[in-house]
Amino acid sequence: MHIHILGICGTFMGGLAALAREAGHRVTGCDAGVYPPMSDQLRALGIELIEGFGADQMALKPDMFVIGNVVSRVHLADGTPKFPLMEAILDAGAPYTSGPQWLAEHVLQGRHVLAVAGTHGKTTTTAMLSWILESAGLQPGFLVGGVPMNFGVSARLGTPRLPTARGSLPPEGAVPPWGGPATERAGVFVIEADEYDTAFFDKRSKFVHYRPRTAVLNNLEFDHADIFDDLAAIERQFHHLVRTVPSTGRVVVNGVEESLTRVLHQGCWSEVRSFGATVSDFTVVGEPHDFAVHYQGKPVAHVQWSLGGVHNQLNALAAIAAAEHVGVSPAVAAQALGTFENVKRRMEVRGQVTLRSGGAPVTVYDDFAHHPTAIHTTVNGLRRKVGTARILAVFEPRSNTMKLGAMKAQLPWSLEETDLAFCHSGGLGWDAVEALAPMGNKAVVADSIAALVDQVIAQVQPGDHLLCMSNGGFGGIHAQLLQRLQGL
Repeated sequence: MHIHILGICGTFMGGLAALAREAGHRVTGCDAGVYPPMSDQLRALGIELIEGFGADQMALKPDMFVIGNVVSRVHLADGTPKFPLMEAILDAGAPYTSGPQWLAEHVLQGRHVLAVAGTHGKTTTTAMLSWILESAGLQPGFLVGGVPMNFGVSARLGTPRLPTARGSLPPEGAVPPWGGPATERAGVFVIEADEYDTAFFDKRSKFVHYRPRTAVLNNLEFDHADIFDDLAAIERQFHHLVRTVPSTGRVVVNGVEESLTRVLHQGCWSEVRSFGATVSDFTVVGEPHDFAVHYQGKPVAHVQWSLGGVHNQLNALAAIAAAEHVGVSPAVAAQALGTFENVKRRMEVRGQVTLRSGGAPVTVYDDFAHHPTAIHTTVNGLRRKVGTARILAVFEPRSNTMKLGAMKAQLPWSLEETDLAFCHSGGLGWDAVEALAPMGNKAVVADSIAALVDQVIAQVQPGDHLLCMSNGGFGGIHAQLLQRLQGL
């Protein structure tokens, strides 16, 4: 099959393209401003990329157009369509589908799907769970909204069927969850399950297409203000996901979240395992970097790893509880987490520079955090790691929700553990200076990347930790900071 993907450079669509290529399909695609790292990954796979959404791409005559949710029926001020290729597809009556629908029909069918949903931590938890299953010998397929450093790729097919000779033992720490001795077992597939809508023609959340047997509900807050009116609307979509889990499946739920309690109270027909709260099934004792895992009050595993932050501790519990549903013991899962290397752009150290004046080096980090809660937990994780050293937060409110100003009042709280905060205000429809006023002289605002870099460099001291947070490329600010630091 030849598929042509519209919006191929997004993390989800790029991962889908890689899976389709690995499965033997011919894959081409287009996007506006074809950009790395996904463009580099796709070209390395031999996938042809076309700049823009021109109608002339109809000449490719694919068997199926796969439409990303970046595509819309929007027309520009002069009346011309923003996505002429989509208009041509509709006019010609050519076959088209959404990315999640294509994935469900061509990759996920017949697999034990483990879907990781939540406002925060989806990417990291999906990567953790994939690594646990890989370490247990289950050869999982996965699609992650980032690049897990243990694998080096964002998606792979894995093994659709796992052969097991009758009477033989499964890999150490894993048992067939599908019952009885068998010569073949369904393969496992781990997917990051996003609540954002599927496509302009399918406004359901992406995750309702995946039909998981194991569903992780990591947390749930208001987000995506561009498509959801309120938290209740998102809770309704999460309940749609719960409805798709079979009675023999498992819902792994954060026991701390009242929003998720409301979701389950709407109805749940599957086994439930909770994590996080003191009364949950899976709990922890210890610090985020070194802790015991308890199941229903009894110690069952111990995690020692390089990650920090309470949020990652909770992510680990979620992954352990999900892996246990497919037969991987908590002890084996915890051992695997000891070698987990995280995901690119999750507290990723981009470089260290020792200033000419001497002293401890200045460290520059890159992190994907953009929602106020994610910013807060990321800063807290770094604070636990660096102690009293200065943290300089450098961030841009770039997500659709933040651009709309829906959560601007939470920003001072999210940054409370920083020593200084530098905000890029370019493109915002609200006053960042006013929103950050409660922080006093701890907050600095600039409307350009160049000005922001100047402000940071003017304040930097030996031993500082520069935490750059954005869900975009942030104008290459990490490299600019490192280059300027070399001259100090």
